[in-house]
Amino acid sequence: MYFASDNWAGAHPQIAAALSEHAQGFAPAYGNSDLDARVARKFCEIFEREVAVFFVGTGTAANALSLSLVNRSGGVAFAHREAHCIEDECGAPEYFTGGGRLCPVDGPVGRMDPGELKSAIARYPAEFIHAGRPMAVTITQATEIGTLYALEEIEALAEICRSNALPLHMDGARFANALVALGTTPAEMTWKRGVDIVSFGGTKNGCWCAEAVVVLDSDKAEEMHFLRKRAAQLFSKSRFVAAQFDAYFTDDLWLASARHANAMASKLAALFEEAPGIRLAWRPQANEIFPIMARATAERLKEQGAVFYPWKVPHGFEAQLGEDEMLCRFVTSFATTEEQIAEFGGLLTA
Repeated sequence: MYFASDNWAGAHPQIAAALSEHAQGFAPAYGNSDLDARVARKFCEIFEREVAVFFVGTGTAANALSLSLVNRSGGVAFAHREAHCIEDECGAPEYFTGGGRLCPVDGPVGRMDPGELKSAIARYPAEFIHAGRPMAVTITQATEIGTLYALEEIEALAEICRSNALPLHMDGARFANALVALGTTPAEMTWKRGVDIVSFGGTKNGCWCAEAVVVLDSDKAEEMHFLRKRAAQLFSKSRFVAAQFDAYFTDDLWLASARHANAMASKLAALFEEAPGIRLAWRPQANEIFPIMARATAERLKEQGAVFYPWKVPHGFEAQLGEDEMLCRFVTSFATTEEQIAEFGGLLTA
């Protein structure tokens, strides 16, 4: 019963098969194969416009390179105070940008508040060079605590970006989970709302190692070729990343996998709601669930084979936890089964 992270899940069999298929023979390196070109065209199709696609190895690389593309001298990027790029990337955005800074912005349940964003940007007036200057805004979809920005919320933040001549980046490590939960399209969730760059994640949703920076205006992507090479993210055998994305998009496997993960999360959340002495901290919207339970209950579940993480209480969380209670995170994936959910439900009611 593995609920620690969707990163713990293996590769989807169809994606593993695609890697085996393309392991034979020869193909041009460094992104110049026919397969690379075909996948690039597929990205253009799903985003409904000409986009520039750059394969990278990790979500951290995608985020750091995205911010590097829009970096300015003295640059400051604005992110939710508990965003992955602030909390979990070991200073990679600052390192890759060569000195860019991340400014934390408040907001409830993992989402950046528009008023707080305006105030944060205002702290860096253009005429005061000592403070630096704004360079970008980055949002996470789905957020670090499994919540979602509605399309109108993305648009509201994008309007603030436009009024300040700032690009808007979306960290889409769980892009597919957010997409199917909102019942929308990649175009509607990104450039039609004002997003400029996407870190497009596949690894959490069934790929072996497949992430991409998607620059939604391909005319603004030239510098990324050099940034990616300098960052050691230009793979010689990039066809093996392309092979993963090729299988990922075939017959909408990526959407089916995300729907399954989200559906398993809904079933798991229902079990927590029915269990005595356990409550949900907030409603799950994608594939992450955050229950509050007694420490003794959490320890018992772990001893009986459930794998999950304790989680720190997010900033601004208004509910109170008892002295003997803790917040936990459970994550479902394409590999989570009905049987695993049922087995875990048996532990909850034991």
